[in-house]
Amino acid sequence: MNFEQARFNMVEQQVRTWDVLDPRVLKLLSEVNREDFVPLEYRKLAYADMPIPLGHQQVMLPPREEGRILQALQVKSTDRVLEIGTGSGYFTSLLAQQATSVNSVDIFPDFVSNASTRLERLELENISFSTGDASQGWDSATSYDVICITGSLYKLPESYRHQLNVGGRLFVVLGQEPNMQANLITRYGEQEWRTEILYETVVPALMNAEQPPKFAF
Repeated sequence: MNFEQARFNMVEQQVRTWDVLDPRVLKLLSEVNREDFVPLEYRKLAYADMPIPLGHQQVMLPPREEGRILQALQVKSTDRVLEIGTGSGYFTSLLAQQATSVNSVDIFPDFVSNASTRLERLELENISFSTGDASQGWDSATSYDVICITGSLYKLPESYRHQLNVGGRLFVVLGQEPNMQANLITRYGEQEWRTEILYETVVPALMNAEQPPKFAF
C-alpha cells in the first residue's frame, strides 16, 4: 500500500474539506506516519475517514477530527500541554511537535507502554507519560496552557477549568451518545471562561467518568 499517497489524500480530501486550513496543522499531518501508530490488523485503514479500534473499547479519532482539534487548540512552542487519553500515541506526537512539553495520561498501562515505545523512535524528548484514572481530574496542583481530553465526559470536572492558565485552551467532548459536542473552553480571566461548540461527534467515554443521572418513573 502507498501510505505516502494515502496520507496526501487524507489531508486534501478529509482534513481540508472539514475547514482545517491552518498550514502548521496540515504540514504536521502530512509529515507524521499515522500507519506507525495503528494496530497491525488495521494498518491498511490508517488514513481512512473512520475511528480505528485500539482495544479496551477505545478508538483513534478520525483524521479530520484530529486536525480540527489541533487547529482549535492553536498550540504554541511555549505551551505546556496535558493530554488525557494517550491511546495510540499518535495525537500525543502531534501535540509534542508543537508544544514545549506534553504530559500524557492514560488509565491503560499497555496504551502508555506501547505509545512510549512508538514515540521513542521519533526521538521526541518533551513527553512524559503517566498511568492512572483522570476521569475526576489529574494533578490539580499543576497548571497548563493546553488541556486535551480525548475521551468523552458527561460533565467536565471543575478542576480542569482551574488548571488552565489565563489564555489557556481546553478541548473536551461533552454529552452522551448519540448527542455529543466537541467543545473548546478558553480561560480569559481568573473567573472567566468561554465555551465554543466546534462540531457534533460520538466518542467513547473516559473510563470511570461520571454518568448522567437515571430517571426514576
